Amino acid sequence: MLAAMSLPAQPRIAFLASSTPEAQAARQGFAKAFGDCPPEDADVLCVLGGDGFMLHTLHRHGALGKPVYGMKLGTVGFLMNEWRLERLDQRLDKAKSFKVHPLRMVVDTVDGEQFSIPAINEVSLLRETRQTAKLEVQVNGRVVLPELVCDGVLVATPAGSTAYNFSAHGPILPLGSQVVALTPIAAFRPRRWRGALLRSDTVVRIEVLDGHKRPVSATADSHEVRDVAEIEVREAAERTVTLLFDPEHNLEERILNEQFTT
Repeated sequence: MLAAMSLPAQPRIAFLASSTPEAQAARQGFAKAFGDCPPEDADVLCVLGGDGFMLHTLHRHGALGKPVYGMKLGTVGFLMNEWRLERLDQRLDKAKSFKVHPLRMVVDTVDGEQFSIPAINEVSLLRETRQTAKLEVQVNGRVVLPELVCDGVLVATPAGSTAYNFSAHGPILPLGSQVVALTPIAAFRPRRWRGALLRSDTVVRIEVLDGHKRPVSATADSHEVRDVAEIEVREAAERTVTLLFDPEHNLEERILNEQFTT
């Protein structure tokens, strides 16, 4: 699960900060102490902000395959380490790594456009108007719900299961469990359906029924596509995101503790 990360003795660091004054000031301090370089030339990316900026960074620079070490200088910091200015080099040397496979959302719109977008936390569908969405849900090519009437539905990874998924009363998933959560948002029919746990290599296809009358948007983390006709969600096995954590800031332990928080 969590493993030691091997970095050069003096790693080249790219400091990426959110737009807040605190994060920008921290970036200047780190750059002065450790130097700075473009993400493409770095050994590690140091992200200063909250979870939203972390996800933004992973979407923008994730294809580089660089390990990412975050420090919380934002509102939410579940994916971040504690903010401290001192001893960054020692913290990076002792950091543990965790590898995450994102999801990939392929969207077809009612106008015939197609988009392919990765998601670290979740892929979600949500009604665009006051009318409920009507969805057909397929799992590995088999129709499991011919008509789901709801506000929406989402597919969440273990890393994202404590976020939107948990707020929609979905389960918290242990890291490394190799499952994803399929969770309805305010399901009206079938009223008793509360979702499902699926293997991470499962292919989920969702068709929007009556999309012109009941428009639905699809979102991969914060990347939204409107007027969806159909989406396919599967694990992006070809892409890996490596997150670094302080030993005392064990993400596995934090997710485990979340399951017993009242």
